[in-house]
Amino acid sequence: MSLRHSRTLVLAALSLFTTACLPGGKRAYTPSMNATPALRIYDTKANQFITFPQFASAIASRDLVFFGEQHNDPATHSAEHAVLAALGERRSNVVVTLEMFERDVQPLLDQYLAGTISEENFLAGARPWDKYATDYRPMVELARVRGWPVIAANVPRRLASAVSRRGLAVLDTMNARDRAYMAREHSCPKDSYYAKFAETMKGHGAGGGPPTAADQAAMLQMTDRFYEAQCAKDEAMGEAIADAFKRSPKGTVIFQVDGAFHSDNGLGTVERALRRVPNATSVVLTAIPVADLSKAKGEEHRDKGDFVLFTRAPK
Repeated sequence: MSLRHSRTLVLAALSLFTTACLPGGKRAYTPSMNATPALRIYDTKANQFITFPQFASAIASRDLVFFGEQHNDPATHSAEHAVLAALGERRSNVVVTLEMFERDVQPLLDQYLAGTISEENFLAGARPWDKYATDYRPMVELARVRGWPVIAANVPRRLASAVSRRGLAVLDTMNARDRAYMAREHSCPKDSYYAKFAETMKGHGAGGGPPTAADQAAMLQMTDRFYEAQCAKDEAMGEAIADAFKRSPKGTVIFQVDGAFHSDNGLGTVERALRRVPNATSVVLTAIPVADLSKAKGEEHRDKGDFVLFTRAPK
């Protein structure tokens, strides 16, 4: 297949917005054409590049769509919005679940979506991630216009930090309010996800540790605690996804956005969501920025998900 036919140029209509107030606090949005992501989409099951319409139709048939992002890639964020918009064109009901907001800010998120508080007040209390305006606001605003729920799926950072210091045993010492922000059930086996996590930690000064046995043991213990914090996040997001699916009307698609490590290989958040709703159908997407789209090699990333979205990396 030639590059001309296999490269999918996706118009992320509405990916950046200009706003105007309407009665009742709603907003009108005019799309900017400045954020058109260039993508090549690789179907790992068919072992070939496909067009965006083919891709969108394929994923829209699933109940749960997991988009594993690269946090620092602008084209990935444009692609997320394009995928969300495409799902909204094909499914009657959509729920957006986000790693980027923590469970304790859900009331503020609900109030903003309902138009009862301003965006300024929402953001002042919601602890948005850096670059929220360019990276995640387009999805939240699309959901707001369409009347779709947006779920703050992650655990509060302070609680994840507590787990990273003391392990999952700290859950037994939490007050009722904090405990409610964590998942109701936790599973954190030392499986292939743990092996992948520990390998990644070696690049951050943990996991392997210094050459002496005592120090190495201490570093391995640190890796275990950090892994338990990772599990706590995955369990919370998996629970949020499953709960949203259970309470939504038939025909709803759940669109989860998280860092790719949380969902690549169908591990992490994906495993934990499907443990709770084993009959739900799912699809895993992963974004990979490359310098040259024409040289993207899909077969090298086949194990990461059902579809690989190659984006043009920023220079």
